[in-house]
Amino acid sequence: MNLPPMLQGEQLTRLLQGAVVGAVVTIVLGFGWGGWQLQSKSEKLAQQRADEALVAALAPICVDKFQHASDSKATLVALKATDSWNQDSFIEKGGWATFPGSTPNRMVAEACAKVLSERK
Repeated sequence: MNLPPMLQGEQLTRLLQGAVVGAVVTIVLGFGWGGWQLQSKSEKLAQQRADEALVAALAPICVDKFQHASDSKATLVALKATDSWNQDSFIEKGGWATFPGSTPNRMVAEACAKVLSERK
């Protein structure tokens, strides 16, 4: 069986080199500029966006719970007196970042503390 001239000798080498270079260029362009992602990166991005949506939805509820507490004005003064790096723990301990059926959410507590500490 005779192979076509394109698949013999020097031409076969050039054909394989072209295929390899084409594949490498496609991969580089796809991942670099085409927006292709590995599954792990996509999952990480999806989790990050879900966390952001959760915080955006629950932080205002946390602020509302804080403001409707019996001694909210005194507690707000205590929150503002607390170091900024420890305010989220203050919110968690107060129970304002705890929602039914869950444990305190640190990200919600951070966002809640930030909003409350900016209030006058």
